[in-house]
Amino acid sequence: MYLEHLELAHFRNYDSLALDFSPQTNVLIGENAQGKTNLLEAVYVLSLARSHRTNDDKSLIQWGHDFAKLSGVIQRRVGRLPLEIVLSHKGKRAKINHLEQKRLSQYVGQFNVILFAPEDLGLVKGSPAGRRRFIDMEFGQINHQYLYNITQYRSILRQRNLYLRSLQRHQAKDLVYLEVLSDQLSGFGAEIIWARKNFLQQMSEYANAQQQQITQQREQLIFNYQTVLPTAEIQSSEQLYQYLKEQYQKQQKRELQQGTTALGPHRDDVSFIVNDKNVQTFGSQGQQRTVALSLKLAEIEMMKAQTGETPVLLLDDVLSELDDLRQTHLLQTIHNRVQTFLTTTSLDGVARDIIGQPTTFTVSSGKVIH
Repeated sequence: MYLEHLELAHFRNYDSLALDFSPQTNVLIGENAQGKTNLLEAVYVLSLARSHRTNDDKSLIQWGHDFAKLSGVIQRRVGRLPLEIVLSHKGKRAKINHLEQKRLSQYVGQFNVILFAPEDLGLVKGSPAGRRRFIDMEFGQINHQYLYNITQYRSILRQRNLYLRSLQRHQAKDLVYLEVLSDQLSGFGAEIIWARKNFLQQMSEYANAQQQQITQQREQLIFNYQTVLPTAEIQSSEQLYQYLKEQYQKQQKRELQQGTTALGPHRDDVSFIVNDKNVQTFGSQGQQRTVALSLKLAEIEMMKAQTGETPVLLLDDVLSELDDLRQTHLLQTIHNRVQTFLTTTSLDGVARDIIGQPTTFTVSSGKVIH
């Protein structure tokens, strides 16, 4: 899979833009604050119908305009596919092959991308919320049902927390409605946890293979999925559902006192174990970065295995954050295998040696020169 053509109208600092890309490596060169990351962001939004930099879609619309339009042509194994996203103050509209989609969840997954930015290097050491977001973005692209379940879960979780606060403040009394919300949350929560368990198990194998290659077989990487449930004793999502229901019943008094939902997949985490040690706590910065790199490369392999299509890789100024060893492994792994968009202020050293003669775009003040 690769992005053949991209058109932008009133997106960020781009008034109007039309570009054709190489199916191999595309390098976006320019000084800082010229629009390189904005262009990468546009590819990301075309894929996932949301930005990785902000939750406010209105900020993506160029100042003084009412809408932003992104359209592209994706080349897949089965042929070319036109995609379109329109962002306005009224919301988002998405089209696949010129046909408008009723739900964004039907759109996501048509064009798969993986973003690797400097902040991803902190994934191992960062917050559990960041790791959950990473899991949900990865698995949501691969599996439409997972994306639907996580969207529904978040919606019911908000309703349940609001109702718990109403009960806490004695603005409501009906515990039957709380039980209904608990039942719905248990259903979607069980499906999410069961899917995460299976996905992380598969992804752990891909990531371990990458970790061993980078470290020349010196390090073994294992994922440790941390969830509230005794998953070893539970053999199906139906059993998980029953277990969650029981736990919400047991935790009801505590939740009414706190006014919030105490357990569920919204509190999950994953830790990364290298040679029997938790890298988050005991690993060096170099080890943590190696694990982050292994994770990103595992994403590519897993997405290809699950969908049959190789995703597009977006490297946002990440080479400058990697040493020569990790740069070399990253570039050799993706070279001529994955369509790559790479932002940088200059291309030199290891990157120039491996990539050779990439397709280069010079970005300056919202203008792109090919």
